[in-house]
Amino acid sequence: MFEALPPGEQIPVVLVDDEEDILFSSSYLLESHGIGPSVTFSDPRQVIPWLEQHTVGMVLLDLIMPHLPGPELLKKIIALRPEIPVVVLTASQDVEWAVSCMKHGAFDYLIKPVEESRFIASVRRALEISALRQHVGTLRQVIFSGQLRNPDCFAAIFTKNRLMLTIFQYLEAVAHSTEPILITGETGVGKELIATAAHKASGRSGKMVSINVAGLDDVMFSDTLFGHVRGAYTGASTERLGLIAQARDGTLFLDEIGDLPPSTQVKLLRLIQDGQYYPLGSDVPRISQARIIAATNKDLRHEMQKGTFRPDLFFRLSSHMVDIPPLRERLEDLPLLIDHFIRKSAESLNRPPLKVPPEIYSLLSAYTFPGNVRELRALVYDAVANHAGGPVLPLDRFRAAVRAHGRSKLSSHGALAESANGPAGVESHLLIAPGRLPTLREATQWLVNEAMRQADGNQGNAAALLGISRQSLNRRLLTSHLDPA
Repeated sequence: MFEALPPGEQIPVVLVDDEEDILFSSSYLLESHGIGPSVTFSDPRQVIPWLEQHTVGMVLLDLIMPHLPGPELLKKIIALRPEIPVVVLTASQDVEWAVSCMKHGAFDYLIKPVEESRFIASVRRALEISALRQHVGTLRQVIFSGQLRNPDCFAAIFTKNRLMLTIFQYLEAVAHSTEPILITGETGVGKELIATAAHKASGRSGKMVSINVAGLDDVMFSDTLFGHVRGAYTGASTERLGLIAQARDGTLFLDEIGDLPPSTQVKLLRLIQDGQYYPLGSDVPRISQARIIAATNKDLRHEMQKGTFRPDLFFRLSSHMVDIPPLRERLEDLPLLIDHFIRKSAESLNRPPLKVPPEIYSLLSAYTFPGNVRELRALVYDAVANHAGGPVLPLDRFRAAVRAHGRSKLSSHGALAESANGPAGVESHLLIAPGRLPTLREATQWLVNEAMRQADGNQGNAAALLGISRQSLNRRLLTSHLDPA
């Protein structure tokens, strides 16, 4: 069995040619374009034993060699490691040779001397196919096992939601890829936490460098990411390393990528496509060794239709894409999150942790959480900080939020008539019969009863759901008991 690479280490390209000068020039050319490392063989007999022991991205193979002809070696490579793309290079222009090589599994066929752009493009395509095959295999293993190999990487994210756990598995499967990751989701869902987890799972030796690109103009973007050389502009008395250089062998996290101006999107696209960038004031390209993770709360497909986001950049960024569900769609996480935030807020205030009243969950189940996890954290911290005394977390702050922004499950299907279980005292045929609307008294009674049902009988929570005071609810409950009609 071949030996897997350590996490974060780049997969090598294998060059096979009996001419040492060609091996040297090809290896140098690949390195100048940020492709590598390269492993070279001038003796084709050494290739198969080496492939049996190592992970490989692709093979560049000369056809005319002593000891073991290229076509024979090609067959052996395909038989041993069919997932490895093999690009054939030869000085022969024999069409039959080319057809034969493609039939036996060659990925591409290049005739020497090959143009540099054609050579690099073929290698990049082969490496992309190789990476895709490896990711599919890894993802299959992760899905079948149903377990995370490195759960500690995701320990900072408190969840037991099945979709979130599936996202963790996917991120772990693609963590070692050099392709970008695009994270989408509403404000406050924890996109940067997800990016941090993906960086940890990658095992890359460099650090994660984060920047919010919203509002950066073209010059600021270039100077911040690419840096500048001395004398690039007035006041540039020293050289400045950009964030890409700081994130070498690590991860560059670009937050709010949907707000990047169109003129600046071109520079990011070139960086991702070519793996190169130019510091301001320099005409010498530098190689990027940073993996890019981007995040946005915008619908980039809609932005593409509007013409504010480049489609080619979107497809480059979304090689691996995850959409984080909002908190209202994973309410089973509320107990974990509330308990965590209570402990953290108590620690910050040097207070003992408060007990959580069970009715908080029925109350918050009717809340839209426009700010998601970030808003829940603020609510808990605010409630703990303003608590005067007693061992139980007060709910008045939460009820106020629900009154202001609560979603009405009472009409979540669009009309009272579509409720599957009408409350006692309101005849269902009155709600659904054509031409028959419920009276205000009937509708009010239905809403009161439904709010009490959703709040599990807790009048304070029911009042918050209805957006009225507890005293008003008491009066309506009393009226409905005295006059149920």
